[in-house]
Parts: sequence; C-alpha cells; structure tokens
Amino acid sequence: MSIILGINAYHGDSSACLLQDGKLIAAAEEERFKRIKHWAGFPADAIKFCLKDSKLSLEDLDYIAINSNPKAQLFKKIKYTIRHRPETKFLLDRLKNKKNRMSIEKELLNIFPDNSFSGNIQYIEHHLCHLASSYLVSPFKSSVAISVDGFGDFSSTAWGICHDDKIKIENRVFFPDSLGIFYQAMTQFLGFPHYGDEYKVMGMAAYGEPKFLDKMQELVFCHQDGTYQLNLEYFLHHNTNVDYQWVGGAPTVGNLFNVKKLEQLLGFSVREKNEELGQNHFDLAHSVQLMYEEAFFNMLQVSYSKYGNDQLSLAGGCAMNSLANGKIFRNSPYKKVYIQSAAGDAGGAIGAALIVASQNSETEERFHMDHAYYGPSFDDGYHQQLLKAKANELDKKLFLIEKIENNDELCKKTAEAISKGLVIGWFQGKMEWGPRALGNRSILCDPRRTNIREILNLKIKRRESFRPFAPSILIDDVASWFEENHEVPFMMQVFKIIEDKRELIPAVTHTDGTGRLHTVKKESNPLYYRLINEFKRITGVPMILNTSFNENEPVVCRPEEALETFLRTKIDLLILGHWTITRL
Repeated sequence: MSIILGINAYHGDSSACLLQDGKLIAAAEEERFKRIKHWAGFPADAIKFCLKDSKLSLEDLDYIAINSNPKAQLFKKIKYTIRHRPETKFLLDRLKNKKNRMSIEKELLNIFPDNSFSGNIQYIEHHLCHLASSYLVSPFKSSVAISVDGFGDFSSTAWGICHDDKIKIENRVFFPDSLGIFYQAMTQFLGFPHYGDEYKVMGMAAYGEPKFLDKMQELVFCHQDGTYQLNLEYFLHHNTNVDYQWVGGAPTVGNLFNVKKLEQLLGFSVREKNEELGQNHFDLAHSVQLMYEEAFFNMLQVSYSKYGNDQLSLAGGCAMNSLANGKIFRNSPYKKVYIQSAAGDAGGAIGAALIVASQNSETEERFHMDHAYYGPSFDDGYHQQLLKAKANELDKKLFLIEKIENNDELCKKTAEAISKGLVIGWFQGKMEWGPRALGNRSILCDPRRTNIREILNLKIKRRESFRPFAPSILIDDVASWFEENHEVPFMMQVFKIIEDKRELIPAVTHTDGTGRLHTVKKESNPLYYRLINEFKRITGVPMILNTSFNENEPVVCRPEEALETFLRTKIDLLILGHWTITRL
C-alpha cells in the first residue's frame, strides 16, 4: 500500500490531495491559501498543507499523480496542426504549457529544498482523471460516467462505462468542439470576462425567456450519436492566439468569440463593463442555458440507450451546472447521480491519484466521498490567541466576546440569532473541498426573510443583485419541501420547491420557483445538522440560508480571514469554533 499525492497544476483551480492506502485524507485548492480566485499555477501551499496535515514528508510519497498527460491524443494533435495550420504563437503557448507540466521535480525542489522525492511521477489523461474523480469515489459498483468541460489533453468531453475499479472510455468530443467553450464565450459576450464567471449566467437564466434559443442552435449542433459540434465561424479559440494565462496568479482567458459575427447574429452589442443588465441579457442567458441542456441531455439519452445503466457519475467543469443537473431525473432515464464536490479541474487531482491507486490494486475497498471536509482546521486555543491578538480592534464597547463550551447551547444561541434576522459568520472544523460552502465556512441567514438577498448581495457579499442563495436542508425533510427527493450533499443540483412552500422561504427561492439545495446528514456534519435542527424547532422550517463565507474573494480558509471579513462587512455575529463575537 502506498501514499499518493495528486495535483492539478498549471491550470485554473490548482489543487492538491493526498491518498493513503487508497483513501483520501487531505485535499485543498491553492486559491484558499493564495487568496486569489481560481489561482492557476503550481499548488505549492496546497501540497504543503496536505503533507503537514497528514504528518508526512516528501520522502514518504510513493507516487505523484498529475491530472494531465501531454502525450495523450498526440496523433490527433499532429493531424489537426497539419490540416489547420494555426498561428505560430498558438502552438508556442501550448508547448510552453507542456514544458511547465513536465517540470514537477524542479517545482518540488523549490518548495522542499531539504527533502527529496524518490518515487514515481505519473501523468494521467485529463478526462480519465475527471471520470475517476467522480466514479471512483461514488457509491456505485457500476455506472455510466461522463466528463464535460472546456478542454483538457485535446478533448472537451468523454464518456463510457465503469465497473468495479475499471473505467472504459468509449466516446469523446475533441478540440475544437466544446460545450465549455460555448458557455464561456457567451459568458464573455454578456460582460463577465473573468475565469469561472459562468455561474453568473446560470443565475441570470431564471430571469429570462428563450428568445434567442434559435440563434444558439446556429452555434451548437447536436448529433444522433450524442456528440455535438460548434459552428466555428463564431469562435476564435481554434486557430487564433487567444490569450491564456495559467501560471502564478488569477487565470485569464482572452476573447473566445468573433465579435462582429456574434453581434450580427444576436442583433445587439457585446455588453460593456458596468453596462446595466437589460432584458436582452437575461433572455440570452436563459437561451444559453437551454442550449447547453439540449446538448447535455442528448448525450445522456444516447449514453443510457447504449449502456442501459441508470446510474450516472458526472464530472468536469460543466458538471458544476446545477441547473442542468437538477433536471437529470426529469429529462433522462437516469435514476441516481453522483457529482463530486470539486467536479471541475481541482477534482482532477483526486482522479489522478485514484487512477494510480487502482493501477496498483489499492482500491479493493472502494473509498466513498460522502462529505467534503478535507481542508485545514483550527482549534479553540488558536481562536483564543487570535482574539487576544486582535483585542484592540475588538473594543469591548463594540463587540461582545464569549465562549460557549456546550454544543447544544452554541446551536441554540446561533439558531435564535438567525431566527431574529441576524447574519451569521459560521467557521467550524475542516474547510470544504470544492467551491461550495457546506456548513463549515458559511454565512448563515433566515430563509424566511424577504429582504435578506438584497442585504447579503449589496452589503456583505458585494455582488450582483440577481445572484441566488442556497438552502441547507435536513435530509429527512427534502420530500416535504422539494418536488424531488434526492440526496444532494455538495449543492450540485437545483430542484423545484413545492409551490405552496415557496412563499415561506423567499430568500432561497429563485424567481422560477427553484432552489439549489444542500442536503445535510447527521453523520456527515453533526454540528451543522444540530444547528439546522434547532432552527427547525424554533421556526418549523428545516433549513437555513447558506452562502460561502467570503466577500468577493476565495472562501475563507483561516480564522484570521473570517475575522477580517466580519470586521469589514455587516455580519452581525461571528462564531469561531465555540467562540462567539457579537456586534453590539
């Protein structure tokens, strides 16, 4: 049995994880330490955390697994280059990225100058890593597995069938066709240029109508075999030097679409920075989402017809599309779905490590990821020292600082504060793996309040007013509040809220009557479960509004960041472990 370090490097959402005897014991994204969203480059701090948290050193590692293999699809890459002759800089940029991926030993030497690594480095094909990151931690003994993203190792989509610890990829969509590129290009057109902004378009979609769906169908063509094709007249990524920056900072992606052609097609101009959102923008967002779903569900129908297995493991950046995910049970024959908490490229680190473990027969007892708490944690002694060091900022006239040792009392005090309309910063246990706050690094509020969305978006989160919030709901109460009764532990699916319940929880009900739920089990997070249960006892509502603990930055990692966010925003009550800081 061995120790395997998995990493996602030189791409957005750089990350690292550690597997011991085939089981995940630590995982974190580099952005949480660097404090730069979607940080791209080599995940030095995430690697340091994983080793330190596990009390291991570089010398203890048997393998390092990378979620990319520059040699994958080599013949197709050469063939495409010969046929299409893209710009020289287009090729040089990709060769530079390949060189970066091959310099792992040098990076490790810079991080650990007094340690040496004598194990093996394994490069695993990108989409195989995605599929493994979902299926090999799922509860399934067999399933269909699908990966959809922008691009990785010359593919944008891959799917196939899985049994035991074997993954057989039988279908792919290759460069330059990509649903991820389609969605990202339209996100840019809508005036959101930053890497990872697609979730804003998903939030906008609920406010629009499908007025541009016919135009979207001129951009993406769906085929009977489940694949799809882009109308490349409207895109630039396939033969032009699109500026990609993946090293040492926030990832950036240059303009992906032909401005003139797309403006002619849609009949209005690219949205400029700070331009007010109009109905055209919301209608386009709605249409983009529907086009993605059309291609996605075509893929699901074809894959089910081929394999006849009604269990689905889903991964890749597009697997973060919770709107489409929430319609899987209605729009396809699949009965069970598993989506890992870090479905995007960060999760590829786990997939790479799991593939290496399976190749070495280390997954006889399959590890199941039923929670996402694998990051840094801090005890009450650490919190106490921080509060003592910040005593001058926490003047006794402005803040009341107390320690509540008893968990029942802590949850009762917090639930009562939420029920009275206060905004809570909740910092507990191990940080979540993946982009969602799942009850350990969360801002919590009363879902019954009609004005809380405005308060959170404008005064605390400082983001667009249309952005929705999620309900964390007790697992046993899902059927009483949502039209579909399924476990959603990682906030990856949007379901319809039962119609007569919507007015009771306006703060977490989208304008179309849906909610992106997060189901909470006692076994996975006992303290958070207890808190929601206490809120249910007080109000009769078995859920609380849950959003990530941040202010337009990566989710807080350390208590220092939680305290800083509390002090510069209008959060009413901060809870660090058993310490409570109340704004007077």
